[in-house]
Amino acid sequence: MHLIWQISDNYSVDQVQQSFLKYAAQQIQRDLKKNNPEFLEKFRVDAKDRKYQFWERNPLSVDLYTEKVFLQKFEYIHYNPVQAKWKLAMNSEDYRYSSAKFYVTGIDEFGFLTNCR
Repeated sequence: MHLIWQISDNYSVDQVQQSFLKYAAQQIQRDLKKNNPEFLEKFRVDAKDRKYQFWERNPLSVDLYTEKVFLQKFEYIHYNPVQAKWKLAMNSEDYRYSSAKFYVTGIDEFGFLTNCR
């Protein structure tokens, strides 16, 4: 998963990242328990603080201090699903889980995107 987000005042990157990853993991676990419990077992871990692990322990966060770095990451995220290695879509805006469609059409199917360009 690749995200670009802007942290609001009074929050730290660590707080936002931890909250997001925890919430997303809970939603993934609920969905898999309901719809695909056998697949959920692939994420089972033997840990004191959790039954399942969906994320890497130390996810990579990159500060986007310059417009050049921002645009490089922005384009990478949108191009990633159409790369020869993945071929998840013919065009970046066709990939269901990408914000590229929003930047091409202005349609926010997710309900939380804002224009960051």
